[in-house]
Amino acid sequence: MRFDGKVVVVTGAGGGVGRGYALELARRGAKLVVNDLGGAIDGTGGSDAAASRVVKEIEALGAEAVANFDSVASFEGGQKIIDTALDRFGACDILIANAGILRDKSFAKLEVPDLEAVLDVHLTGAFSTAQPAFRHMKDHGGGKIIFTTSSSGLFGNFGQTNYTAAKMGIWGLMRSVSIEGARGNVQANCVAPVAATRLTGGEDETSPMSPHRVAPIVVALCHESCDITGETFMAGNNWYTRCFMAQAPGWAAPEDAEVTPEDVVAHWDEIRATAGFGEVDNALLSMARLAEIRGGGE
Repeated sequence: MRFDGKVVVVTGAGGGVGRGYALELARRGAKLVVNDLGGAIDGTGGSDAAASRVVKEIEALGAEAVANFDSVASFEGGQKIIDTALDRFGACDILIANAGILRDKSFAKLEVPDLEAVLDVHLTGAFSTAQPAFRHMKDHGGGKIIFTTSSSGLFGNFGQTNYTAAKMGIWGLMRSVSIEGARGNVQANCVAPVAATRLTGGEDETSPMSPHRVAPIVVALCHESCDITGETFMAGNNWYTRCFMAQAPGWAAPEDAEVTPEDVVAHWDEIRATAGFGEVDNALLSMARLAEIRGGGE
């Protein structure tokens, strides 16, 4: 899989999985915008060192790259990141929105600044870079956007209510972008990395949880041969699996019935059953199975 002539923006590419994406795509011929604010794990501070170091690594591979140090947490910063690709390389074919921070606290102890900072970097950061990239891609024949969710966001985790809320929000953002992008050949997917990185306690390239083991599925999703869109994949430790939201048949009372709370309790087993689940393409189709359930046809 080659990416010759393709321009790729990777946010949070100064280390961890973002660096892994950037290096692998560079090896395959892509031109890179390496974005990283260079701050601490909690998002404070900043430094040019991390992104600059990765640019040098890419150049040592014989590929082209430019560093960007803007914050994804504002729409101005997001626009500047995409403008760096347009100004330097004249295009933005692929965006990997990967930047993130952590401010873990139990829900009862979580303070507003810790919520706002995490939402700003993760959710606003995904939006602030994806929107200008999407506009460019839609007007220039298409492109690929990879959003970064998390198993914590998909399934929940103690002490990460701010992080999980942001990561599940990103999943919803991806779903809508994939729907709106279909007519313009803009494909959007989510990846939930499982890796040993600076954010998770220390990066280790020799570990089975090495960040570079996430890169294969991201590179595959970004390649022009891939037509997958609107899907979510968990990746790490050489394990790659799809995660998805599904809807079960549930229980449907007759349309003219006056359902009571007691009726709901009497049918909990049917309402909660997961057998016969199915995916839903979009919100407008979420009621599509009701006629079938009531015996009104396929």
